[in-house]
Amino acid sequence: MSITPPSQRIWWKEPIHKIEATWIIIALAWCLVLFLWMPYWHVYGKQNLSNESYKTTPAAFEAKAKAMVDKYTVRKETKEDIPVVAPPVGSDVYLVGRLWSWWPILELEKDKSYRIHISSLDYQHGFSLQPTNMNLQILPGYETVITLTPNQKGDFGIVCNEYCGIGHHNMLGKIIVK
Repeated sequence: MSITPPSQRIWWKEPIHKIEATWIIIALAWCLVLFLWMPYWHVYGKQNLSNESYKTTPAAFEAKAKAMVDKYTVRKETKEDIPVVAPPVGSDVYLVGRLWSWWPILELEKDKSYRIHISSLDYQHGFSLQPTNMNLQILPGYETVITLTPNQKGDFGIVCNEYCGIGHHNMLGKIIVK
């Protein structure tokens, strides 16, 4: 009729029941399996995007992007006259995220590799390449570099998946693969 157990009974000195010991062993074994599975999946699962990241300034990144656009623009698209850039295969390509657009439109070749440099000039943005499952967080002051080898032709949309303000829903871009 006591609320507290007898003082002679100490919980850590009580013997463990077989069922409890079995579940503890199963839980520890499962933790070990998952712990070993993580590095395996990282290397062989092709789930994680390998990228590089460097410190930069918005002004320096914008200058590099503008120089690339001036050099490789092939035409302009959309009512906003966004330049379409067709850089040479294997080159460094710059993509700028800023309120509320991705600039410029990239025109890449199928099965050719490019180094895509992405940065934000103002706020945190999310780079989500649709319909593929590629998602990156893009921060101002950092240049994220990915090696991209498109393996199918078509138009791929770039969507900002980090809320960046009132025009967030209009922050769209495009990659055209020929």
